[in-house]
Amino acid sequence: MSQITTLTVLSYKRFSNKFWALSMMQFGHTYMKSVKGLSFYKLMGSGKDNFNPFPDWSVYSVLQVWESEDAAQTFFETHKLSKAYQNHADKMQVYYMESIQARGLWNSKNPFESTVNVKEMDPDSEIAVITRASIKTNMLMKFWKYVPESQKPLENTSGLIYTKGFGELPFVEMATFSVWEDLASLKAYAYQSQEHIKAIQKTREFDWYSEELFSRFRIQKKVTLKGG
Repeated sequence: MSQITTLTVLSYKRFSNKFWALSMMQFGHTYMKSVKGLSFYKLMGSGKDNFNPFPDWSVYSVLQVWESEDAAQTFFETHKLSKAYQNHADKMQVYYMESIQARGLWNSKNPFESTVNVKEMDPDSEIAVITRASIKTNMLMKFWKYVPESQKPLENTSGLIYTKGFGELPFVEMATFSVWEDLASLKAYAYQSQEHIKAIQKTREFDWYSEELFSRFRIQKKVTLKGG
């Protein structure tokens, strides 16, 4: 058995369901304690306009790291928490992902074990990227002032399928999730976009993170459990 990571994106339309989703940011932890085969998880809200400090009350996500794919599928098929998400969400899409590489820490640990050899991977495989950071309190204003400029390179980027900003705590604990057509598209953006290179330089110059993590995954499959 090898580790598998899932990221579930949940979309809500009705006010009552949005309120329920917000409440699960607190109460969902109780349910997670009974989930077998789960080694790490995060309950996250999202930001407006992809990466914005102000919440998008209609979209939430659940990141889960599993001991095996069987453990993940058992959760989605049988667990009462998964059933509750399906009952309230208008759309629920699950990305099953295998870690290629992860650098850095998330709450003092790196939860992702590399299970894919990039040299043996199908070059046409879709790629997911998760970046995560805790922003230093004294850097919050400077960081969010720079965000609009740093996100410009993503507009109309070739090969980008989906991107969204998520977070455990608005303004301070932030993460991004993006999906790319292939590894070549991701590398073209990462190494050829002058704006992106500038953003990396800014990060090193100002040292505005107290903790950060960058991870790449091969998307094994995408499962829609409830359509919008």
